Amino acid sequence: MISPPPLKKGDKIALVAPARKIAFEEVAYAVEFINNKGFEAVFHDSLFAQYHQFAGNDRHRTAALQQYLDDQTIRAILFVRGGYGSVRVIDELDFKAFVKNPKWLAGYSDMTVFLNHVNTHCRIETIHGPMPFGFKDNTPGAVQSLFAALLGKAEPVKWSWHPLSRPGMATGELVGGNLSVLYSLLGSSSFPETDGKILFLEDLDEYLYHIDRMMMALKRAGKLSQLSGMVVGGLTEMRDNLVPFGKTAEEIVSEMVELYDYPVAFGCPAGHLADNQALIMGREVRLNVGTGGNVLDQ
Repeated sequence: MISPPPLKKGDKIALVAPARKIAFEEVAYAVEFINNKGFEAVFHDSLFAQYHQFAGNDRHRTAALQQYLDDQTIRAILFVRGGYGSVRVIDELDFKAFVKNPKWLAGYSDMTVFLNHVNTHCRIETIHGPMPFGFKDNTPGAVQSLFAALLGKAEPVKWSWHPLSRPGMATGELVGGNLSVLYSLLGSSSFPETDGKILFLEDLDEYLYHIDRMMMALKRAGKLSQLSGMVVGGLTEMRDNLVPFGKTAEEIVSEMVELYDYPVAFGCPAGHLADNQALIMGREVRLNVGTGGNVLDQ
């Protein structure tokens, strides 16, 4: 797996919206923040295009991202927000120039499409972490972790024991991301290989029975049985029906992997959380799960 070159002061960071539409006011804070960090935030007016809920139609969003993938003066691309739309453009992108001159791609949620596709097809690491739309609401530590990763100084992620966790140690490439998006990628070439890997999962605003259905689909597809380990981040703002499902989202995930013997760490500070710590996707990481706390070394 190739790690893109670390950023240095003065490097250009492009802002791209491949999914939901965005307004300048929603990224103004992040633009100023990036520039104040000593980098140059690059974007043009087309970033703020609108086509129904999307940041421009599919052709527009593809062209905008392709431009920055090909531009050798751009050293990192930050996806500005999630929503929905990335899967509509992924197959139209040409990664040939990007592979010759790798750069960091960073985002989460709907950006799970790009993170895993690039890991799988290009063998280039990516960053699961805060996006400009949320910089203002993220903890300082979360945003700091993103820039540490961009600078080639990714920090270990540490968090406390969760009662559903299963202790142990594991090593393997970190894959995964948003559960709903991964579920939508099943059967496609963008879905990551999971055997021998450490699978990271997070999600937002889903019905509990949806979580059960998606986890069951991964299990039946053989994506959970040969993992090296599992890390579960935020399962945030889950919903239930009038007739309760009867389990929390964490309990659903735990039940799906109870037959396997690899370590499982719940409660990782990553996902739709204010403290959304940066994770290097595709990197060989070491996971240590114990009652004294959990550490993901990357």
